[in-house]
Amino acid sequence: MPLSLPVRLKLAMAALALVAGGIATAAPGLSAPAPVPSSPQTYFGVQLDSTRDTVGGYAARLGQAPALYGFYVDFPFQPSDKSFMDAQAHELAQRRSSLMLTLEPRGGLGAVTPSALRELTQSLQLWNSLGVPVLVRFGQEMNGAWYPWGQKPAEYIETFRRVAAAVHESAASGMVWAPNEGGGYPFEGGAYEAKPGSADFTALDTNKDGRLTQEDDPYRPYWPGDDAVDWVGLSVYHFGAAYPWGKNTVPEPGKLVGKITGTFRSASVDETAVPDFYADYAVGHNKPFAICETGAFYNPSRSDGASAMSIKKAWWDQLFDPQLRARFPRLRLAVWFEWVKQENQVGNPTVDWAANTDGPVGDAFRSALPSSLGRAPLGSTSSAAFARPGP
Repeated sequence: MPLSLPVRLKLAMAALALVAGGIATAAPGLSAPAPVPSSPQTYFGVQLDSTRDTVGGYAARLGQAPALYGFYVDFPFQPSDKSFMDAQAHELAQRRSSLMLTLEPRGGLGAVTPSALRELTQSLQLWNSLGVPVLVRFGQEMNGAWYPWGQKPAEYIETFRRVAAAVHESAASGMVWAPNEGGGYPFEGGAYEAKPGSADFTALDTNKDGRLTQEDDPYRPYWPGDDAVDWVGLSVYHFGAAYPWGKNTVPEPGKLVGKITGTFRSASVDETAVPDFYADYAVGHNKPFAICETGAFYNPSRSDGASAMSIKKAWWDQLFDPQLRARFPRLRLAVWFEWVKQENQVGNPTVDWAANTDGPVGDAFRSALPSSLGRAPLGSTSSAAFARPGP
């Protein structure tokens, strides 16, 4: 559907502001956007549980709005999802925060129809016109076996590329490719694991030994291509010391870096067969890098083990360590998973991942959050970081 003249003018002004900010977006048809700066700002974001929290409530507790809020929605959109996100976009515009929109094709990849993609483009153009840059994270953790879109590499790549084409019709929106960090791959026992003898299994058997194991590459079979991907990211959590998860344990020193780089080894696990995600995709493909979801497992129903404070503090200390950004200069975004939810683990525990809470844990988190991590309000320069950066 052609855009009205006022909307086209707003989008053009937004694109000009992004160029002025130093990280231009490539308008459709252009092939030479400005490069990502060599020493960019790293921003702080939150994945928000809208069933128990609000944009304003989170910002009030933090004392300032994060640079980016993340929301999960079914895709294709349900009418209620669309109305909800329209309202959130207006709220984010007032606070001058950006949006990470995680699209979850719960009905399977085949449910992503042309009409759904047209609606996505129109929604993104509307939200961009309000001044809200959007990072679209489609089908996160596709290398896992716990989602309907998981471990289907060929179908996933084809669908991701169609979604990317729709997203790239928007002036200030970009695509995030975000697998789960590879420790524990291929995550056996999930409802959607690739079955022996299937084309998916063959494609995922990257070392061609007839098995899917930790020795197979957990990332490469799912890569959609440089032209479709604007950002690369990971889900990186501390779930505990060893599977099956459930015990409240303090994260090991260096675990966050080890998970990202494929160098993590402890007394319980050896994950050094996992490739270095940052080197291969952020550096190797010249993309900005995001930690799209992170947090540390705490089961409040257990009276044994470590405390919530000791677990969460040990994890955010690794996330906020200045050496993390020195080690990963392309790290542009770190997003905390601010949820309390039941996890599909042994006993189906309700896990408290949240950090910006009332009480001592929240007080410690807010004190630890460094001022060097960018937050809202975003101006024209900083908002450019969340649009579609060039190579």
